[in-house]
Amino acid sequence: MLIQTAFSELLKNSSMQMLYDSESFVVVHMQLDSDGDVIDASDIKKPVLARHGFEIVDKRSGKEVYLDGSWAELFQQQITAWQANTPTQEEVEDTLDGYAELAHNPVLMH
Repeated sequence: MLIQTAFSELLKNSSMQMLYDSESFVVVHMQLDSDGDVIDASDIKKPVLARHGFEIVDKRSGKEVYLDGSWAELFQQQITAWQANTPTQEEVEDTLDGYAELAHNPVLMH
């Protein structure tokens, strides 16, 4: 129950944006919202980091992978490259297929 409560609080303070949806894949960007308050350095009890990640759902296999940390940064670089040079759907699907190989978690609810 503690995990569900913590997860519920996390969702209240986060935003989700669907970036891609095809017959084969869904990609969602999840980011914790910051309230914009200025924090005095002497008040910081623990590190405050902007956290974000990407959920990639492979509709064909019914599995998903969540990328955070360095994986999320690498995927963000790929998105930035796609914004600079618009890819074909086949190029996007091939890239997502590579990430989908990391997927081991069955999609329980979407």
